[in-house]
Order: sequence, then C-alpha cells, then structure tokens
Amino acid sequence: VQLQASGGGSVQAGSSLRLSCAASGRTFNIGTMAWFRQAPGKEREFVAAIRWSGIRWSDGDTLYAESVKGRFTIFRDNSLNTVFLQMNSLKSEDTAVYFCAAPWRGAFAADYWGQGTLVTVSS
Repeated sequence: VQLQASGGGSVQAGSSLRLSCAASGRTFNIGTMAWFRQAPGKEREFVAAIRWSGIRWSDGDTLYAESVKGRFTIFRDNSLNTVFLQMNSLKSEDTAVYFCAAPWRGAFAADYWGQGTLVTVSS
C-alpha cells in the first residue's frame, strides 16, 4: 500500500484547506485511516481518523483530536480510494506537516505512512 498526501499550502488564519490522502496498491486491506501532524519542534500528534473495513468501503466512524473538533472534518471518497481532511477556521497553531497513516490501530501504530504535506497558517 502506498499513501500519497497532498493539498498543503500557506494560508492566512481563518482560511480553509483540504488535504487528500490517496491510497494505492492493496487497498482492500487498508483498515482505519488517520491523519497526524507534527509542528516544528514538537512531537507528532493525532488529528483525525475514519474507520472502514473489508473490501467494500462502509460507513465510517470518525474520531477527532479535541484541538480540531468542530473545525476539521475527515471523510472519504470510496471510488477514489482517497481520504480527505477538510480544515476550516485554520489557526496559526495548526501549522505543521500533516501525515496520513493506515491501517491505524491506535496511538502511533500504522503500517503505512504518507510522505507528509506542509500546512502553514499565518496570523
């Protein structure tokens, strides 16, 4: 499985961005997918996750870090094997490199990680 993250950029506080994570390869076994982020000088942290299982995408359960709840939305496009992270009302503290990971088994446990996409929010 390969994960390709994209969609990062430099925006003003209050703006929106949508990140994408496209899965390729043996995606039938992809499991729960998650987004993490790592700000400069800080440890990597969990952002959001969406659950699905089996060969066919099913309705997913979602989880969010408290810091992004109500501002970020994780969703997926089954036909594209892609998970998105819609980020609204961005704050300077959202500045980080964002990574997607799968299958997420909690904490930082995942078999595959995307290469990361940089989000910079200026106030």
